[in-house]
Amino acid sequence: MNAVTPILRLHEHRIWATHHLLEACRPLSDEQLHQPHEIGQGTLWRTLCHLYAAEYVWLAALQGTDDAVAPGDVAGKLPGNQEGEGAATSLTTLIERWQQLDQRWSDYLDALTPEDLEKTIYRISSSSYQGQRIGSQAMDVLLHVATHAHYTTAQAINMLRHCGLSDLPPSMLITLARSQAVA
Repeated sequence: MNAVTPILRLHEHRIWATHHLLEACRPLSDEQLHQPHEIGQGTLWRTLCHLYAAEYVWLAALQGTDDAVAPGDVAGKLPGNQEGEGAATSLTTLIERWQQLDQRWSDYLDALTPEDLEKTIYRISSSSYQGQRIGSQAMDVLLHVATHAHYTTAQAINMLRHCGLSDLPPSMLITLARSQAVA
């Protein structure tokens, strides 16, 4: 097994967990999506938009664009908060955009080689490094995207619990593995 194999598995899990998370959000009202929570980005909607934006900008960085912003993300504002042109204003729109982004991720990951993992990927930081152009190994970026998604998904599931959902979406890698073993 080469180093690409576990990276691919983590991203397969990321996409699977996100799909289940978004499906669990479909029946929620706008009020529930925008209900304040003291975790994540403050609301389920902003947390979902944050997760989408992270996946969007990191894929762009992996593909050579170091200063990408997600549609609607202007002046440091989260996409989807109706602040910028192009922001998703509904869960349906966000899900449609995410499906397109997942396809772009799949295309990127399908072509990934062990040599690609060693490339330096640049991103202009919007937070920690105050606009500096920072380089990281592609392996670290790919691991970051997956672990960030797992962490943020856990926050979103906690918000779903606080919204009263009892049938919470699956999110554990072992659940994915077991469902594949049964199929």
